[in-house]
Amino acid sequence: MSEPNPPPGNIILDEVVPPGRPWGHRLHKGDVLRLVDLEGQQAVDFLCYDAEDPTDRYCATNTVKIQGKLFVDKGTVLYSDLGRALLTIVEDTCGRHDTIYGCCSEANNFLRYGIRGTHSCYANFGEALAQFGLDRSYIVGNVNFFMSVPIAGHGEVVNVFGHSKAGNYVDLRAERDVLAVLSNCPQMHNPCNAYNLTPIRAMIWRPSSNDKSA
Repeated sequence: MSEPNPPPGNIILDEVVPPGRPWGHRLHKGDVLRLVDLEGQQAVDFLCYDAEDPTDRYCATNTVKIQGKLFVDKGTVLYSDLGRALLTIVEDTCGRHDTIYGCCSEANNFLRYGIRGTHSCYANFGEALAQFGLDRSYIVGNVNFFMSVPIAGHGEVVNVFGHSKAGNYVDLRAERDVLAVLSNCPQMHNPCNAYNLTPIRAMIWRPSSNDKSA
């Protein structure tokens, strides 16, 4: 697949995250992280933290309240507990990413489906955070990129099938030094991944000084 809108500037990292696996990296202020849904319909659970004070982490309620909407898309700022801007979505070819459904876990897979022993985004977050010396107490409500969960008339949540297409991507600019972690979701008991786990691509680049788009 050809790379849509190749990123300007110096590429710091370019990796494929295998199906069902975690990933994490430190971003410096001004760096841009691109997440690409390579084959389409692959949910990506995402969290971010102030690198200098990881106790100040992504806050879904602040992000929703400040923007005045339940989903995130181009132009959305991901805010921390202390109201600091962590990342800004500067490009988005999918739109309407979920903020409310959280991550799958062994516990809620049992509560929802009566199944024990499943791999989960919660476990993946724990693995990704460990590389920064952080534990599961740092896991909070997350963004689900490439996943749409609108609210129906009586408050029901609806996981929209087929929301993201192959090649869709989102670009996130670091507004301060940030720890970014994600789980390439291993869920196989609901349609968030179309019952078919696929890889994603994670790229980090540092925009050139004359680039005005990021």
